[in-house]
Amino acid sequence: MRTPVRLAATALLLTPLTACFAGGQSGSEGAGDDRIRLAMLQPPRSGLSPLSDDAFKLSRWSTAETLVELDDLGDPVPGLATSWERLDDRTWRLELRDDVLFHDGTPLDADAVVTALTAASEASPVPRILDGFRLDVEADPDDPDGAVVLTTGEVDPLLPARLSSPQLSVLAPSAYAGDGPVDPVGTGTGPFELVSSEGTAGATLDRFDDYWGTPAAASGIDVSYVPDGTARAAALRTGEADVVEAVPVAQLPGIEPSLLHEVSMPRTNTLYLNTDTGPFADPAVRAAARTALDRARLVADVYEGRADEAEGLLGPALPWAAPLREDPAYAAELDRRVEPATPAEVDGAEVLLGTFTDRAELPEVAVLLEQQLEAAGFEVTQEVREYQFIEADALDGAFDAFLLSRATILDSGDPVAYLASDFSCDGTFNLSQFCDPAVDRAIDRAAATPAGDERRAAIVAAEAAVLSRDAALPLLHERVVQGEAAGVEGALRDPRERELVDETTRVG
Repeated sequence: MRTPVRLAATALLLTPLTACFAGGQSGSEGAGDDRIRLAMLQPPRSGLSPLSDDAFKLSRWSTAETLVELDDLGDPVPGLATSWERLDDRTWRLELRDDVLFHDGTPLDADAVVTALTAASEASPVPRILDGFRLDVEADPDDPDGAVVLTTGEVDPLLPARLSSPQLSVLAPSAYAGDGPVDPVGTGTGPFELVSSEGTAGATLDRFDDYWGTPAAASGIDVSYVPDGTARAAALRTGEADVVEAVPVAQLPGIEPSLLHEVSMPRTNTLYLNTDTGPFADPAVRAAARTALDRARLVADVYEGRADEAEGLLGPALPWAAPLREDPAYAAELDRRVEPATPAEVDGAEVLLGTFTDRAELPEVAVLLEQQLEAAGFEVTQEVREYQFIEADALDGAFDAFLLSRATILDSGDPVAYLASDFSCDGTFNLSQFCDPAVDRAIDRAAATPAGDERRAAIVAAEAAVLSRDAALPLLHERVVQGEAAGVEGALRDPRERELVDETTRVG
């Protein structure tokens, strides 16, 4: 009797989804069978403002572009800027492409870049990528049309990578006119022009024929926001969507496997241990917790094998990290860890373990962690709430251990900001209440090193310094399942969640 109920529910969910896709195509000049239909996880939170996290939607639709992009290793490469040079510690000069038109027909020039970056630096709230960071920009007096000069408030060797953040996309000056929010409709530079935004229902984009690069293969994109995971899965299964974000694991058995593609995410499930007070102030007790972990069981039982056991804080989404761990210096640093306390020495130490319900898997992981820690001699009590009601207590050190799903690369595509916020003495997200001058020095060395191989080596050295103190115990690295209908070519599977559809993406 349960099957008809489930089918009826699916039908109800599909009805608005089908209507939304159809509505997205109506009123679009290029509507046709070659348009790409996207079913996205979340609606905009800030009216598609590029100064908010909605910027990542504009980036994933290839409508808004940045001065700098990142390659697969996270190194900066040309975007709307063709090159850059560092004039002194805090001053950079960027040359601009001379063949770029905004979707409203105006050309990209230095004044347009000054307008966009000034709007970002003066916004309230300021985009996260510029939080606590001063950035001044002006047209290069020697080349007022084709180059800009950027000055930072402090030394920042990562500035080119910082400029790759979708929150620093460059829109036409008309987008910033008036006192209202920044308007991305018809003001980008990418291969697709945003022609309409229907609030929390969807958006419509058409191919921009005057794109400075290769014209888009598809005539447009029709976006629907589908927060319900069952509905997104049904849209893929029935052919109502061409590309689907975040297909829930529970829905996978009913979908043709060839339509499913796993993408490693720069997100690590980590158990933060309170190093300041309570049982885990003792390094030997922290080591006992580390040796109690059975990561393979967490991956198998909770994630049904669709996650990766953690070998460090940084996972497969940063493929350069694993080879650098083969450096003998990395193993030597981990050898500094103290011997774990025995169950008799743990002696029933009481542990208050906190986590939150917003990510459905975390409470399940917490149950298994409780079992594993109790097998090592701990007495565990759990406290589980919604994240908004538990974050303040976690930051104040109210828990002996806190389970978190944590993004390890933030807006610049670089993990140093994560390491500094979570594990430095002055870190603003220091759940472990951790402070070690040697770790601070390792993080500072990484922060001061320009992008490239040396910076990556310094980052992994800082990771080893954190792990050798057992301040945080990485458990697993998450994956997301992206759905792509038969006939879709060139959909992008991006761990950074900056790209999804570009000029090469097409439907058969």
